[in-house]
Amino acid sequence: MSNPVEIVQAAYAAFGRGDIPGLLKYLSDDVEWTFDGSSGEAYLRTARGKDDVMSWFAQVLAVDGIQAFEPRQFLAGPDHVTVLGWERTQALPNGGVFESNWVHVWQLRDGKLARFFGMFDTAAAAKARASVRV
Repeated sequence: MSNPVEIVQAAYAAFGRGDIPGLLKYLSDDVEWTFDGSSGEAYLRTARGKDDVMSWFAQVLAVDGIQAFEPRQFLAGPDHVTVLGWERTQALPNGGVFESNWVHVWQLRDGKLARFFGMFDTAAAAKARASVRV
């Protein structure tokens, strides 16, 4: 599998199955993983290396109950793929639900995902966290 889009799609498929270790096999050992936003969530940071990315996913899954996650459009170059997508997520443990479009940018090196940059509507996420369900 050497096509950049196929590699990125395989990583998303692993995530969709809840197989984070399976996703990690597509990453370079020295991966740089950045998720950016303004709400102050612990996962809005840069993770370096596979172990740190695994910790990043644990942070996300501790506060976000992802109900739907849809990569919708793949825009590819020879060594990068930009993905436009959408998600619906519940703020955990008992916050509201938010929906957001997102953008993920992947850079590949030697057939592995070497850099990731992602962002979504952190204001919608913060609003959902502030609304507590009973």
